[in-house]
Amino acid sequence: TPNGLKQSEFTDPNKIKENWDDLLGRIKNQFNGERQDKLLELYNYFGDRMMFAPASSREHYHNCFVGGYVDHVLRVMDISFELYNSWASAGAYQENYTLEELMFAALNHDLGKVGDLENDTYIPNPSEWHRKNQGALYTVNPKTEFSLIPDRSLFLLQHFGVKYTWNEFLGIRIHDGMYEEANKPYLVSFNPDSRLKSNLPLILHQADMIASRVEYERWKHGENSWHEARTLTNVSKEKMQDNVYKKPPIKASKPKLKTNPASQLNTGSDASKLFDELFG
Repeated sequence: TPNGLKQSEFTDPNKIKENWDDLLGRIKNQFNGERQDKLLELYNYFGDRMMFAPASSREHYHNCFVGGYVDHVLRVMDISFELYNSWASAGAYQENYTLEELMFAALNHDLGKVGDLENDTYIPNPSEWHRKNQGALYTVNPKTEFSLIPDRSLFLLQHFGVKYTWNEFLGIRIHDGMYEEANKPYLVSFNPDSRLKSNLPLILHQADMIASRVEYERWKHGENSWHEARTLTNVSKEKMQDNVYKKPPIKASKPKLKTNPASQLNTGSDASKLFDELFG
């Protein structure tokens, strides 16, 4: 294979090709116009590298195998779609971002893991000891400039002229949540004016965590990622046609209290009166 690793039971060439075609299909059907053209140019440029890239460097992280990157991205897109519906049904405000923005951020959230314009981020680890004793099947390529993955993702997008909105920028930039110290100013604020203006980054972070956890558990229990369907893919595909993420039927609105909280107090009229005085 192009990444230099021997083919294993986790490396099914047919599944790798199927996942790659699925990814390109989503780009063609979810986006349009110049943005679609630019995305296809970017993804075809990295095609051979991206198709075979792992999602991480160590077995106990997630999807550390040939083709693991694309498999992970597809899973994050599927889960993001499910969470979009879940947040809407829970009453979350969704008027300040779009489903397309969420899918764009999910598609490109880990783009920087494929490397720079010339070099892979991860290369096969030449140390047998580290592979055997630490599960470090890959190591970071010393030829690549150091960069946080989200920063490289955004650099690659702008290099190929792919335009993105502020919501998409922020979703990609802080999708690692509080695992990355640099994200803290975006996520921790005691001033309402400086808090996140949309839920998109939170949904993407949640989707990425779920996907990574599912992939870790499959490794832990010895399950073959290629022989098991992605957890939510079948559920999502029932709502899609030709790989198009349709808008969910749920129309989010601001949640309203169904009953007066004071009426739920069981401590008598004095407690109800006190509640009214305090909260109007």
